[in-house]
Amino acid sequence: MQRALRLLEAVASHTEGAPAKQLARETGLPLPTTYHLLRTLTHEGYLVRDKGVFVLGDAAVRLAGGGAVQNRRIKIEDSLARWRDEIGVPIYFALYREGEIELVAVSDTPSNPAVEEWADFRETAHAHAIGQCLLSQLDPKSRQDHLDRHPVEAITPYTVRNHRVLLERLGGLGRMEPLVERQEYALGTVCAAIPITAGSAAGAMAISLPLHQEERLLPAVERLRMEIGRLLSSLAFSISI
Repeated sequence: MQRALRLLEAVASHTEGAPAKQLARETGLPLPTTYHLLRTLTHEGYLVRDKGVFVLGDAAVRLAGGGAVQNRRIKIEDSLARWRDEIGVPIYFALYREGEIELVAVSDTPSNPAVEEWADFRETAHAHAIGQCLLSQLDPKSRQDHLDRHPVEAITPYTVRNHRVLLERLGGLGRMEPLVERQEYALGTVCAAIPITAGSAAGAMAISLPLHQEERLLPAVERLRMEIGRLLSSLAFSISI
């Protein structure tokens, strides 16, 4: 395994590829061992032999891409945990991808628990702040397609009443304005979400609080927005996961 990884690293260091004898010299491996490993790695799709030189294959590219995705996810989770501790609220991060709501990460603590997902977030976007925030970023055709597949229906007595009222709410939302939801998804809970405008996918972050702490909601989400702005401006964050 170690020798195979050394060969992959050596190949990756040559953008135009390298022949077997050069790779053997660079890795310090015997030439017969090098040939054997190169054949195996080529057979498995990690390398491709082209005009006498070896270059990375699709399997190696996918492996590297998976590592990058994992690194981005770790950065997101670390950021959410830091904001959770600094602001003292649960933090949610979600994307709208391939026509559905995807709750990517949630960071909470026993003293500040997240809202229990008692009704599928994907099917109830109209009833929670993060879903409404994501829907507000879609073009009219995509938004209508989503609501055709997941119609507006009452989740609690406070859920938005119908399709028309929901569209009016989304249409009246200002750019980067927090979307606030009060007990529409979970009784006794208030939530606020803000859009994330990095990358090509619609993204949103949200917070939640017990109803009796509602006065903390807007100051907390404003602080979250400032923290996100600083992170995005540092180019240390990507939602493309």
